[in-house]
Amino acid sequence: MEIVTPFHPPAVLSVDGIGFTYKNGREVFRNFSLTVKKREFVALLGPSGCGKSTMLNLLSGFLKPTAGRVCINGQPVFPEMQALGYVFQTPNLFPWLSVEDNVCFGLKMAGKNAVEQREKARHYLSLVGLEAVARDLPHQLSGGMRQRVALARTLALEPDILLMDEPFAALDAITRIQMNEELLRLWSELSQTIIFITHDIDEAVFLADRVVVLGLPPNGIDSEILIDLPRPRDRHKVRSTARFADYGDQLMHRIGAITQLRQSASLNHSGARQNAGP
Repeated sequence: MEIVTPFHPPAVLSVDGIGFTYKNGREVFRNFSLTVKKREFVALLGPSGCGKSTMLNLLSGFLKPTAGRVCINGQPVFPEMQALGYVFQTPNLFPWLSVEDNVCFGLKMAGKNAVEQREKARHYLSLVGLEAVARDLPHQLSGGMRQRVALARTLALEPDILLMDEPFAALDAITRIQMNEELLRLWSELSQTIIFITHDIDEAVFLADRVVVLGLPPNGIDSEILIDLPRPRDRHKVRSTARFADYGDQLMHRIGAITQLRQSASLNHSGARQNAGP
């Protein structure tokens, strides 16, 4: 009888036993490990102060761990890796450049010639539905449109992995939902790996294959939930299901427990200081 070994996609990103402590002595992570597979969509969720943004800076190589290592496709990570793309909460567009020129800028820095810059810029602006405003300046666009330009600028570099730090947090609720759907459409078409930081539970459930909940520093991962919802995901159908609500309840319970632990720890610390006296 032939034994068939199940196929497991290789990890495109691996975090192996990292620790990180800021120079002021604040320890954020201790022996933290995480693997993300090719084409996986992983949301990092947690209350403020749990280390989400610090983790993103470690994953990108902007910060170096004090122990362990972070690797992309088996290689130690560094910020200029071609495999990495970044999308932040603010679009950070050049106000004096047109939409198309903003997208071209990253391609120019990557050494692409003028013809390739224009071709790629127009292609990715078309993907995000902004080809009609290619010659406009950023101030002429809505907040959601500016964030689409930032997304097109990153996608034009064709990275394997997108690191997204609360990219839609500054948008109004309706635009944010629209950008969630737009991101899923692009991810389905381009098949990149995405690590998406958010504090919004519904957003995490709607977008991700897996939600990783970060606990109190330096404990790292509190819990993980696999999101078994069909794709493609339609916001009207998915968000009205009992399963969507159940995932949200599970995550809300974990975030609530972490917040309660923090409050208890803070009260204990305050009490200890008072008992110690002057």
